[in-house]
Formats: sequence, C-alpha cells, structure tokens
Amino acid sequence: MLEYPDIPLHTKPSEKDLRTFVTKRKISGGTISSDGRIACDTMLGLMKTCKKLGLSFYQYIGDRLGIDGHVVPPLAGLVAAKA
Repeated sequence: MLEYPDIPLHTKPSEKDLRTFVTKRKISGGTISSDGRIACDTMLGLMKTCKKLGLSFYQYIGDRLGIDGHVVPPLAGLVAAKA
C-alpha cells in the first residue's frame, strides 16, 4: 500500500509540460541572450499555467497590462485554490 496515493507514480505530466519549451527552442534556434531565454520561458510558463486553470492567456496578459476587458485574479490564488 502506498503512503501517499495522491502522488503519481510517473512524471509524464511534467515531461509533457517541458516538451513545449524544447520544441520552441529547437524550431527557433534558441535565444541570443539570457534575458531573451528568461522572457520566453516566462511567457510559455504563463501560457501553460493559464491553460491548466482554464483561463485565456490573452485575457490574463490584457488584464495585467491594463487593457479594458476581463478582470483576472492573481494566478497564485487560483493555483492555491485548485490544489
């Protein structure tokens, strides 16, 4: 019997999440600077998180940039509520 049955026995979801980053890097040839890599990784991470939470990435970015439209609560609260 498992002590923690809610923990998956494999790492497929985390490997699947990284696949987007690797594919993007291979297609584009990477970034020129470390700042570019950080920016790209941040945007892809936000996109994945929004998708998992059922949010529109574009509405999230629009709300953070102050563009009129939907009000999106902070992701930290949404992730904590989902967990």
